[in-house]
Amino acid sequence: MKAVVNGEGGVTVAEVDEPDGPGARLEIRSSSICGTDLNFIAMGATGFVYGHEFAGVVDGVPYAIEPTLHCGTCDQCIAGHTQRCTNGAANLGIFVNGGLCERLIVPEYTLVPLPASLPVEDACLVETGSVAMHGVRRAAIVPGERVVVVGGGSIGLLAVASVRHLGHPVDLEARHPAQAAAGERLGAGRPSGAYDVIIEATGSASGVIRCTELASPGARVILLGVFHDTVPLPGIVTLVKELTFTAAMAYGTSDGVRETELVAQMLGATPEIARTVITHRFALADAPEAFRVAGDRAAGAIKVVLQP
Repeated sequence: MKAVVNGEGGVTVAEVDEPDGPGARLEIRSSSICGTDLNFIAMGATGFVYGHEFAGVVDGVPYAIEPTLHCGTCDQCIAGHTQRCTNGAANLGIFVNGGLCERLIVPEYTLVPLPASLPVEDACLVETGSVAMHGVRRAAIVPGERVVVVGGGSIGLLAVASVRHLGHPVDLEARHPAQAAAGERLGAGRPSGAYDVIIEATGSASGVIRCTELASPGARVILLGVFHDTVPLPGIVTLVKELTFTAAMAYGTSDGVRETELVAQMLGATPEIARTVITHRFALADAPEAFRVAGDRAAGAIKVVLQP
């Protein structure tokens, strides 16, 4: 079986053993490249099959995958916060074999049913969209509040889509012209003035600083970007404006509904989201070129998808 791995020569497509063991046998139809994957490549992470954003079929039935591995019995899991599992949460595709391959055995609980209107070839966006939706829901936006997203990558654009899906206007500040154009297609305006809710989707010090500049006094900043060290909060402006920072990590269940299922419904109801966010598709065999393209956002890449 072919799978994407990282080695001494960088990203390669290698022959690996067929998966076995208990669980559902997923024939993968689409798997997308995340910024986390690019970071792992740069760090030299090896020893596992990449890919935590993927979808496929089990016995002909299409599913997206919610890749969080959790115990299901701790207090956080029982409350629906599976991403906070206190017994060692892990993720398919993050130091555990993931979905950039032809087939994978997955736990039954990771299967996310798809609406008929969402093609499985687009359903790899469910995972990314769920990260964004979780952050937007954590923002608890009230009608009439001004909302802006800082960062025009796939997470930022899917945050725009999530805010719009929940019925609120939103603006987008993006670095690259292709990202700004994509935001406009999804209904985002251009930034102006100050905001009550600012969604940080860059994972950079400059992004956090920009969020505080755009914030009204008393505003809420939602941290969707990933910070590997400290979150670099600018002191004076944070204190003077009395800003509140809220962390958002992955996704879970709210009011008895999995956020992954909510996003699958959103993507199925609005096909323009996938058409806008997915900019490139490659065969699995072309993974080295796909990773090169995914790393060049200035050239217009947003979400790059591989299909076996």
